[in-house]
Amino acid sequence: MNAMSEQHPDPNEDTAPISGAGGPQEAAATHEHTHRYASTPYSPFRSTPAPQQRPAPGPGDLGHGPTGAGKPARPRGALTAGVLVGALLVGGLGGLAGAAGFSTLNYLHGGGVTTATSSPSGGNGSTVVKSPVQPAANGSVEQVANRVLPSVVQINVQGRQEAGSGSGIIISSDGEILTNNHVVSIASGGGTITVNFNDGSAARAHVIGTDPATDVAVIKAQGVSGLKPATLGSSSNLQVGEEVVAIGSPFGLESTVTSGIVSALNRPVSVGQVAGPSSPDTTYPAIQTDAAINPGNSGGPLVDMNGNVVGIDASIRSTGSTLGGEPGSIGLGFAIPIDEVLPIVHQILDGQTPTHARLGVTVTDTKRDNGLLTGAGIVSVSPGSAAAQAGLRKGDVVTRVDHHVITGAESLVATVRGYRPGNTVTLTVVRGSSTLPIKVTLGSDQGSLSS
Repeated sequence: MNAMSEQHPDPNEDTAPISGAGGPQEAAATHEHTHRYASTPYSPFRSTPAPQQRPAPGPGDLGHGPTGAGKPARPRGALTAGVLVGALLVGGLGGLAGAAGFSTLNYLHGGGVTTATSSPSGGNGSTVVKSPVQPAANGSVEQVANRVLPSVVQINVQGRQEAGSGSGIIISSDGEILTNNHVVSIASGGGTITVNFNDGSAARAHVIGTDPATDVAVIKAQGVSGLKPATLGSSSNLQVGEEVVAIGSPFGLESTVTSGIVSALNRPVSVGQVAGPSSPDTTYPAIQTDAAINPGNSGGPLVDMNGNVVGIDASIRSTGSTLGGEPGSIGLGFAIPIDEVLPIVHQILDGQTPTHARLGVTVTDTKRDNGLLTGAGIVSVSPGSAAAQAGLRKGDVVTRVDHHVITGAESLVATVRGYRPGNTVTLTVVRGSSTLPIKVTLGSDQGSLSS
């Protein structure tokens, strides 16, 4: 089976195409999606359909996935209302919102504020004072922003029928930039990509490579040098409750900084086939954060308080629309963990086809014993697969992968996606009345898109 050995949502879960730049706005909701990046478990439009058989971690059996919006988060059944959407701003709204926002700021600051030490109104009014500039405190959001902003860019994409705006992370001084696949996919088939840097300069860019399964892309800005690459950290060391900062260009407002905490880790996120019906489902074990992430933040960094990139902002869960009909942040944002991203990035930069861990089973959501047992029920095992070699059988229920709790089919896919081919994991499997620990050495999809 393919990188997503667990089965992905049916083709109908993919939403309608986004409208053209003339009427920039995410496509109208279809089924449970408000737009291209919505996910079934959170559908506010109809009740969640009966569990469908899902291929177990296939090529990307790494378990998603960031990952949600692009719409993501969600062990099946965990949340039942709302929509997961890609944090990509599509259409002309980005420029409009950005222009309006900056125009307002210029108006507020008008001809400058006059400062004085005397009190107006004959000494009976408020005193106006000039606040001294204080150096940024160590570990403060201000210090993090100063350190990271030069390494973050706004990415503008123009396709044949639509336009979009997202964010990116500089990873080399000569212009290599990390972002989301769903940000640059708009330009496929003859579109253009431009990059705006923090110093006000701009450059054209082209795609080096993409990986739809994990929603990762690397682009190259042309004719640039001396850029400041971001410092990459480790997502495996993150703790729930830890402070983080998100930076990007929400609604076209470049260099926007927001802060919050890590709300949860290894949150299963699946955003459907963001690169088209022939692509694998995008799934990953995401970092959930309450730092504000909005359309246009996609591809920007989520950083720790040392300024190290720990994730790529990719999606949000939203209950409705805000500015210009676009979904907005309700404090449920998702980032792709940097530890899961780096192996894929290295393969792309080396000119290789990205590979993903593969278990080799088809699974479905399972509830037994009056709901006391939940997990991923194995429907079939692919001959010769890692699962077959480990002795997994039809009817087994996977409830854990190492220390990760498995709540359903999507959870298993996302979790497996968090590993690499060749990694050995221990599955907790319920077989009849017995609970067994089964060690599995994960296989590889070898770049195949089929299971």
